Amino acid sequence: MKKISVIIFLVVAALSASAQKAAVAKKNAKEKQSPVVLENTLLWEISGNHLTNPSYLFGTMHLLCAADAQLSDSLRYAISNAKQIYFEIDLDNMMETLGAMRYLNMNNNTKLSDLLTEEEYARVTAYFKKNKTMLPMSMMERLKPYFITSLISESKFPCAEKDGMEQVIMKEAKSQGKKIQGLETVAFQASIFDSIPYELQARELVKMIEGGDSTDTQSGDLLEAYRNQDLQKMQEFTLKEDGLISSNLDLLLFNRNARWAKQIDSLVQTKTLLFAVGAAHLPGDKGVIRLLQKQGYMLRPMKN
Repeated sequence: MKKISVIIFLVVAALSASAQKAAVAKKNAKEKQSPVVLENTLLWEISGNHLTNPSYLFGTMHLLCAADAQLSDSLRYAISNAKQIYFEIDLDNMMETLGAMRYLNMNNNTKLSDLLTEEEYARVTAYFKKNKTMLPMSMMERLKPYFITSLISESKFPCAEKDGMEQVIMKEAKSQGKKIQGLETVAFQASIFDSIPYELQARELVKMIEGGDSTDTQSGDLLEAYRNQDLQKMQEFTLKEDGLISSNLDLLLFNRNARWAKQIDSLVQTKTLLFAVGAAHLPGDKGVIRLLQKQGYMLRPMKN
């Protein structure tokens, strides 16, 4: 049962984990408002624009070492003040999270071997013979390649005990009787990865396997940036990246940010809320912080 629970969590994380690495491109000199100065914090207060009470925005990471997945006093305060908590999806809805399992496989009975050359496929199978994961290669043959990539990323984490900020926030919120909701559905997130060619996802899988120590170093640098709450640094990592993320920024990041900003604008009018979404959705001219500022809100960095 524990293994199944971990797999379900990884499915949900895989459907949205790209957002952790995504960031924004060029500044628009024609904007009338000056960009938000990104202080090193993941927690922001949303106020102004005729709001009676503030709401809060927090940048999460879907998978962390357990020692890093901790609540600050300020985040506890935001959870306590909020009437409801919004994640990217409703993690408290068991039918929703269990339903993620049906989105694991590629459409049209596509197999991983259909997407790679014989040499590439041989390297992938050799990797999994040498490096065991919680799923055998026979079960991964029809999985969306990005999910397989997420399994590798999870296995490379530099710690035995792992957790996610969403899980920690949800535990605290539920202890206070707070309702959990989602800005998106699992079905919508799954549709994003069906929109990205499986061939591109498969190439990204091969790239990770061939990257070896360099891939581990990049993951470590990203984790360190998150520990330092350095949104600017997280953004820079993506601008340097070449692959699935950088070639699908509109699909994975910008379009979703725009939808969320409109949803947040509507939702905060009547009650105090906490929005906890992938940290890399926050920075940049097309990030959620900037989009809310354009709508007239004040975004105040809070110590975290």
